Amino acid sequence: MGQVYIIPDRQDVERSVSLAGEYGAAFEYNDFWKPDVLDDREKQEQIIEHYAKYRTDFSRDTMHGAFLDICVHSDDALIRKISRDRVIQSLEIAKRMGLKGVVFHTGLIGSLRTAGYLKGWKEKNIRFFTEIAERFSAQKIYMENMFDETPDMLAELAEALRDVKNFGVCLDYAHGAITDCPCETWVRTLAPYIRHMHINDNDLHDDLHRSVGNGNIDWKRFDDLIHQYKIDSSVLVEVNGYEAQKTSLEYLKRNHIFPTNKA
Repeated sequence: MGQVYIIPDRQDVERSVSLAGEYGAAFEYNDFWKPDVLDDREKQEQIIEHYAKYRTDFSRDTMHGAFLDICVHSDDALIRKISRDRVIQSLEIAKRMGLKGVVFHTGLIGSLRTAGYLKGWKEKNIRFFTEIAERFSAQKIYMENMFDETPDMLAELAEALRDVKNFGVCLDYAHGAITDCPCETWVRTLAPYIRHMHINDNDLHDDLHRSVGNGNIDWKRFDDLIHQYKIDSSVLVEVNGYEAQKTSLEYLKRNHIFPTNKA
């Protein structure tokens, strides 16, 4: 695999297409997670039609699904319902566009480690995503660590859903890098389940989404870990704007860092 992804700029699509062509990159759309877009079918269609002017084949592309306040594991039935509706809306958009997959967040409160909360999170997510993955069998579902402080619960969920062929982990390496848990632990623990990744740079304290190489993350160490644990996933360079994306891709290529050098 090793497919590179970038986020297309809807206001500057021609340069996004050009950069994607230069690096053989696919697109991960970042337009459809916003509540005002999810509430407006006409706006959704306008965005899709706009991209379709520049894109004849969406089958390699992915998108970020709804994540603001999404809590499919809530004890509140009304919150579970609207969270379910938003996830389904995201996947319906992906299906309509013919996208490869959709990225969602775990929704875990990372610092909350009570047994009851973790048990409920796991059980409700297993039930929900087993059903949803079967309903949207043509789309991949990637679960991303966000506020998770360790990879253990995401790994437990992924192991429980191991036989669900279109479910996998999206390791956000930059999110992992700002936790107290070592990056090697994140990669080692999630390695069997990683199907997609997000990378960008930061100061190891805050999620800054800087261009790759413009922060304190050790990218040589990242590349070593990818090879050590035999990760062969697609990778989104999760920075916005042509210049930051080009700077990131050039840095990865110049320094022979995955995915510009295949695992």
